[in-house]
Amino acid sequence: MKLNWKLCNCWSLKNHHHLLIRLAVAILLMGFAFRLFFFKSEEFLQTPVVDKTEVAEATPPVVATVDVSEYEDQNQMPQKEAEDQNEMPQKEPEIGAEKCDLFTGDWVPNLKGPVYTNASCPLIESHQNCMGNGRPDSGYLYWRWRPENCQLPPFNAEKFLYLMRNKTWALIGDSISRNHVQSLLCMLSTVEQAVEVYHDEEYRSKRWHFPSYNFSVSVIWSPFLAKAAIFEDYNGVSTSEVQLHLDKLDKKWTEQYLNLDYMIISTGKWFLKSSIYYENDTVVGCHYCPKRNLTELGFDFAYRKTLSSVMDFIAASKHKGLVFFRTSTPDHFENGEWHNGGSCQKTMPVKEGDIELKDLNRILRNIELEEFEKAVPRATQNGVKLKLLDFTNLLLLRPDGHPGAYREFQPFAKDKDAKVQNDCLHWCLPGPIDTWNDLIMEIVVNG
Repeated sequence: MKLNWKLCNCWSLKNHHHLLIRLAVAILLMGFAFRLFFFKSEEFLQTPVVDKTEVAEATPPVVATVDVSEYEDQNQMPQKEAEDQNEMPQKEPEIGAEKCDLFTGDWVPNLKGPVYTNASCPLIESHQNCMGNGRPDSGYLYWRWRPENCQLPPFNAEKFLYLMRNKTWALIGDSISRNHVQSLLCMLSTVEQAVEVYHDEEYRSKRWHFPSYNFSVSVIWSPFLAKAAIFEDYNGVSTSEVQLHLDKLDKKWTEQYLNLDYMIISTGKWFLKSSIYYENDTVVGCHYCPKRNLTELGFDFAYRKTLSSVMDFIAASKHKGLVFFRTSTPDHFENGEWHNGGSCQKTMPVKEGDIELKDLNRILRNIELEEFEKAVPRATQNGVKLKLLDFTNLLLLRPDGHPGAYREFQPFAKDKDAKVQNDCLHWCLPGPIDTWNDLIMEIVVNG
């Protein structure tokens, strides 16, 4: 009995010891769980404090913008810092600054290029279609004229057509006028294609109409502006001297004069041709006629006499529209002239001072300016609006703008060393002559 009591007592003590151990472990586990729960709850309920510098860094950066309202259109907006000296519009001249001269300035890069191409405008004659004829360089297309002390907005074809509703224009003169009219029509074609409604037998005088605007543009072939009998073919090859009547203006333009709202009158290089001069239907002399027993009067005599008659006619006309007189344009023949191997291979504009006007061009220009200045007071007195387009120096700086050898299609296709006729007088289309339209529109709108 005693032994059994001891066994039972040992088992009871051992069991009690295990319970105490389990209770201690449970208390420890509950304390650890309570501590863990309380710590996580406090972390969960606490509002984090964020450093203000971190907020600033996380905010998206403000993007700088350009106010386009200060530009006449998006074509004048600066593109990037490297171009801003050339692409940004100039500031208006300040009070006391030198008066704006649209015809004094320089040519600056224009990455946008022309508003038309030889592919988009079907009116370009083959001799001026430089790109179509295979001219390999295209850099001459990416320049614009920047006048000193004033802005020159780009030509706005839609605005121009709107302003010219029910109006008539005529470009009167020689092949440079024909060159120019194609440029104008091509720029206007970005809005509406012109419809040809007239041409003479030789297709030298033409007229086009813009139906939506009832606007007409003509080119009137009158290279001397005076009555003349001309004996040469389309390529300028003469069979006899010109018979030029110095006292009779050409009726092809004078008879249409009063019916024109706007006109651009010009002449020039044709007076350098071999000619016999008439007054009162009587021969009075000539220019470069060595085989004839006539007095050499010189081209300058005939040029002054003719321009004096033209200006007298305009000043006394009481015309109610706007008459432009355009100065003659320079050529850039080097190492010869038109018929004796002259060429023009420049591919970049030049700066003023790097090129000089040839003596013959200077004589023509001086006579033009003198006769124009004499006519202005009389024209003003009679209410005639007579304005000058002085494009001579502007284009003097563009020896790169001529067709050169590319007046013909692929001139070196068969022989890269072929001797070909160069044209260093007329202008590629598109090309520098397009700038004339920018200037003309600026004068029409603000001049």
